[in-house]
Parts: sequence; C-alpha cells; structure tokens
Amino acid sequence: MAADDAQLLQRLLAGEQQAFKELVSTYQSPMRAVAYAIVGNRHADEVVQDAWLSVVRNLSKFEARSSLKTWLLTITANAAKGRYKQNCREVLLDDLPSPHGTIDDDRFSSADGHWLVAPFAWHQDTPEALLTERELRECLEHTLLSLSELQRSVLLLRERQGLELEDICNLLDISLSNVRVLLHRARLKVFATVEHFEETGEC
Repeated sequence: MAADDAQLLQRLLAGEQQAFKELVSTYQSPMRAVAYAIVGNRHADEVVQDAWLSVVRNLSKFEARSSLKTWLLTITANAAKGRYKQNCREVLLDDLPSPHGTIDDDRFSSADGHWLVAPFAWHQDTPEALLTERELRECLEHTLLSLSELQRSVLLLRERQGLELEDICNLLDISLSNVRVLLHRARLKVFATVEHFEETGEC
C-alpha cells in the first residue's frame, strides 16, 4: 500500500472527520463510475451509498493487501452486483461490428492500446478555438451516449478513471479479450467522431 494510503488509513481509523471527507472527495467519482458501469445511471447513486456504508463498517478489517482505491472499487462492484445480478456479462466478439477499422488499427499501440498519435491537440485559446473545443466536447459526449453500455463503461473506466485492464475485467466480470475489444471499438468510434468534426466542423 502506498504511503499516502497508509497515512490516510491511520487517520480514518483514528476517527478523523477530515480524513473521511478527503476519502470521499478522492474516490466518489471512480466509485460512481464503477457503479454506473454495472447498474447504469438509475441505480448508481444508491449503489455508491451502499458501498460507503460497507466501507465504514469494514474499514477496521482492511488488511492493505491491495491499494485503498482497489479495495473501495471492489466493494462498490460487489454492491452493484448485489443490486443488479446478471447471469452473463460476456460479449461475443463476433457480435461487435467494427465499421471504422480492425483490432490491428495502426492508430493504437499494440503493446498497451494507447493512442500512438493524439486525435486532437489544443494549441489555441482564442474565443473561436474555445468555442470549437466546447462543441467538440459536446459532440464526444453525444458519441459516448451512443456506445453500447459495456463499451461506454470500459472506455470511461479506462480513460477517465485510469484503471488497468485487469482491474476492469475483475470489476465488470468480463474477460481480458472482451475488455480489449470493447475498449478498441469504443476508441475507434471516438476517433471517427473527432476526424469527422475536424473535417466538417459538425458532429
């Protein structure tokens, strides 16, 4: 466990209110992202509330075998699965059409799946550039909403929360190959949106 986690844990176990506020402000967003990925928007907040109650009850039992973040997200995932049980979260690879490219697309690193070249770079702060940036951001949010639930969940957990692929597998109960395909297809759709926006100025 990291030194910062260890220090925060000591403060939490001592009952320091400020420490709990720091814990919530740091991890509320990733916990909600995990809940959203499993149960959707409608029940995500309830799941997070359940998870925090479980955290408070079990804090003294935390053995620091994993990071504090991993422990909190695992509790959240378990709370979400309890709220919304599903027999199978596995995605058949053949059921995922790929209109914009193949799994070997040269825009991404084959080693870690990261962008080889960033899809868009912001180097201007003029009013026109800032307006364009806002419009693109809204366009990308629209694209996110158009993704399948699992594609969107995997993309958000990876890109916005910075989770490792293995952690996403464990939290969503899907295989590593499925995570890679879901992430790749979602990134391709985002990239296509950016390319179209750059070419036409429209979403």
